[in-house]
Amino acid sequence: MSVRRVVPNLQSTALPRSAEFYEVLGFEEVMNHGWIVTLASTENPTAQLSLISEDRTAPVAPDLSIEVEDVDAAYAAMRERGAEIVHPLTDEEWGVRRFFVRDPNGRVVNVLSHRR
Repeated sequence: MSVRRVVPNLQSTALPRSAEFYEVLGFEEVMNHGWIVTLASTENPTAQLSLISEDRTAPVAPDLSIEVEDVDAAYAAMRERGAEIVHPLTDEEWGVRRFFVRDPNGRVVNVLSHRR
């Protein structure tokens, strides 16, 4: 399994103010869907964090996102393992294929790949 990046998803009730706070620390906005804003380091673009008020297409907001090379293989591996799938494998309109799985500590993990 090849991991491309890991992004913490921070719950926020004040997305614009939260984004401004992290921009002072060297982040810039790289994605904004209104309900989720992703910020990346200006020096190291794979160092990212997302601010999320809710997830508009899933039942819960994930705690972190892991971008993998092959999301279908990751989904099959988690199902084979018997992990709790919180949100099924889905093609989202913004260009990702993803699913949510609960880790042993109860954290919800958004596992995704960008569609090509």
